[in-house]
Amino acid sequence: MKLDVKIKNVILDIIGLLYILLFVYAAVSKLLDFENFEVQLGKSPLLSAFASWVSWLVPAVELIIVLLLIIPKFKSAGLLAAFSLMTMFTAYIFIVLHYSSFVPCSCGGILEKMSWNAHLVFNVLFMLLAALAIVIKNSFASTNKSLKKHFLSIKQISISIVGSIAVVVLLFLSSEDIMHNENPFIRRYPQHPIVFSNAIDLKLNSYYFVGYRNNRIYLGNYTNPLHIITMDTNLGNQQVVKISFDPKNIPFKMATVVIRDSNFYLIDGSVPTIFRGSTSDWKITKELKGIPYFTLAVPIDSTTIAFRSNNAKKLANVLGVFTSNPTAKTTYNRDLLQQQIDGIFDTDGTLLYSEELNRMVYQYYYRNEFIVANKNGILDYRGHTIDTIKHAKIKVSYLKNGTQAEMSSPPFVVNAHAAICQKLLFVHSKVKGKYENDKLWQKSFIIDVYDLNKNAYLLSFPIYKTGDNELNSLFVTTTHLYAIIGNDLVVHELKTILTKELKTN
Repeated sequence: MKLDVKIKNVILDIIGLLYILLFVYAAVSKLLDFENFEVQLGKSPLLSAFASWVSWLVPAVELIIVLLLIIPKFKSAGLLAAFSLMTMFTAYIFIVLHYSSFVPCSCGGILEKMSWNAHLVFNVLFMLLAALAIVIKNSFASTNKSLKKHFLSIKQISISIVGSIAVVVLLFLSSEDIMHNENPFIRRYPQHPIVFSNAIDLKLNSYYFVGYRNNRIYLGNYTNPLHIITMDTNLGNQQVVKISFDPKNIPFKMATVVIRDSNFYLIDGSVPTIFRGSTSDWKITKELKGIPYFTLAVPIDSTTIAFRSNNAKKLANVLGVFTSNPTAKTTYNRDLLQQQIDGIFDTDGTLLYSEELNRMVYQYYYRNEFIVANKNGILDYRGHTIDTIKHAKIKVSYLKNGTQAEMSSPPFVVNAHAAICQKLLFVHSKVKGKYENDKLWQKSFIIDVYDLNKNAYLLSFPIYKTGDNELNSLFVTTTHLYAIIGNDLVVHELKTILTKELKTN
């Protein structure tokens, strides 16, 4: 039995009014809290790269649709536009829930109280209401026969659904490509990629990370190099290990210890010397003789060391590889570190090694670049962090007739610390990106994560501060992230979004 014209008009008016109320509320809410809305879009896994213009476009389109629905002459166009926009919103939520790398926070207003699944159901109901209104509106066209009226409705709705979904999918694919490979300095903050687990007071700020083995973390102390503290993954069951070694008359100045596989290494580039022993008994059993003076060094295997020295022209930094077997051999690659100002301060950074990738990684402090090279020091590629600082912002003065260089002003640090776990590079950034809250930066340290296999940015997350202390160093395993903040050792558990990335190629 057909509804008479009066009932159809009432239904049409009610649906129109519901959409007017919804879009007016949504648009006004976005505009009144525009900065927060723009920030939320910046964190979106679909629209991050387009947040600057989408944040204006969405409320503008919502208000235009409201005007179309109010003016009787344009009501049909308004209903079709409302259906299309709601289809886009629905497609957006569906992709976020099923295909995006993470699920962001909701968009605000009363809808902020809804879960994403509830929001999806809400949108689908409004889509059905708009579809019903389009069918009713077309039924009033007296010039069309009944069959043609229904065909027109089906055609309009079908084209609207396909077109709207296509637009959202295209935005998603484009945004993903831009964010991972051509990032315009917009960070992505997924919900809880790490969760705080525990913290302890080390009493001193002279501790550093030695390594990780058999589900235990090892810490060294600059003031007492032969004593190592070890504890389980959650900082319990603490033990002290003493390295058995007689230094005799060796003039150690800054000796440190590193664990690689079942071996440990006692390292001091100012001597220069590297000693090796087994973690089974913590006894020094071998000296790797013949290595040149160095400022940084990381073991690659039992006989091979990657290092940085000042052996280039005018004492500039250079990366090299030392091998002790069968005879001592040193190979420099003088093209890896690229000078911008002085070759010393401007090339300063962190030297890391990934056992799983069999690659060394060098992260610059003062520019948005890192270097990935194989175990022989041959360049694989030059990667870039997502900030825009391509040139080091430092000032260098030369003293004593140009023989001594010093920083003449505080440097602008871009990437202060770095850690590597399998294929993931974790970088402590000191540069704020677009759409980021000042309060977040005041109370936390921001960590950016990169996939070294894909040379792509993945995501970011905060490590919250402990008082006013600075972050001293990072260390990451396949299950936990450790940070030394002042005197505190803090551990966070890695959640699925990160552990899944570690397992994929």
